[in-house]
Amino acid sequence: MRRIATLVASLTLVGCTDTQERARAPGILSSQSIPASMQGVHAKQLFGAHQRSSEHAPAAYGSYAKGCLAGGAALPESGPTWQAMRLSRNRNWGHPETIDFIQDLSRNAAKQPGWNGLYVGDISQPRGGPMLSGHRSHQVGLDADIWLRPAGDLTLNRAARENISSISMRRASGAYTNGNWTRAHHEIVKAAAKDPRTARIFIFPGAKVQMCKDETGDRAWLRKVRPWWGHHYHFHVRLNCPENTNGCVEQAAPPPGDGCAEAEEWVRNILNPPPPDPNAPKPKPRRELTMADLPRQCVAVLQGQ
Repeated sequence: MRRIATLVASLTLVGCTDTQERARAPGILSSQSIPASMQGVHAKQLFGAHQRSSEHAPAAYGSYAKGCLAGGAALPESGPTWQAMRLSRNRNWGHPETIDFIQDLSRNAAKQPGWNGLYVGDISQPRGGPMLSGHRSHQVGLDADIWLRPAGDLTLNRAARENISSISMRRASGAYTNGNWTRAHHEIVKAAAKDPRTARIFIFPGAKVQMCKDETGDRAWLRKVRPWWGHHYHFHVRLNCPENTNGCVEQAAPPPGDGCAEAEEWVRNILNPPPPDPNAPKPKPRRELTMADLPRQCVAVLQGQ
């Protein structure tokens, strides 16, 4: 940790120090070579050491799982229709469009019976990048985890937000929803999916199948809702790259159709797992990302004030 503290101190010293220069910070950063001090260090250590965003114009660089965030904004810890959870993680930062999206969705959620708004989980670190623990994505400030626990009490103090947990919605290992799932959950996910800023939503397979069964109106929004492992305590919203941005890698479009048949296949595989393939290669251990894996603009993001 002493080495990391030294690195952070050196990064701060080489950042912009003049207020006018910071005000003129370009929206698109130039690519930069990797300083010797950053080489051979896990990128998560460098990004995880920063407690606030850089003073650049807002920009997402790279992909959702290999990138960084310039000029991030913090979701206020509490608002009229939301509370940010697990504040000790300092992951309530995102691209300004993400912060606006969350606030808009929370106002919609407050219209649902039993909900006064949203409990918001991880968004990104102050400068994005790989996280010290947990997610592989959430690196460019365009991902957000929304708790599936109805937000009834929006006056939770910091200690309560560390200790309270969300509520699981799954039954039979995610093949079905349980009794905690309500029509309000359906409507909140639907509102998130119908927002044009949304690229995809990840949630456990049983929830997707249940929404497919219950939706009687326009089904186009279901295409964005994709089944994924876990995601039964929260759903994960991924936004499109902001307009007029360079350097942000878009999420691939989902396959055509509403995706309901694919979700049903997930459920069948949960209930009747296929036999393991003896010829399948063994999964390779994940390698920790370094700065060489990220866009070169991320060097400037780390070096900025």
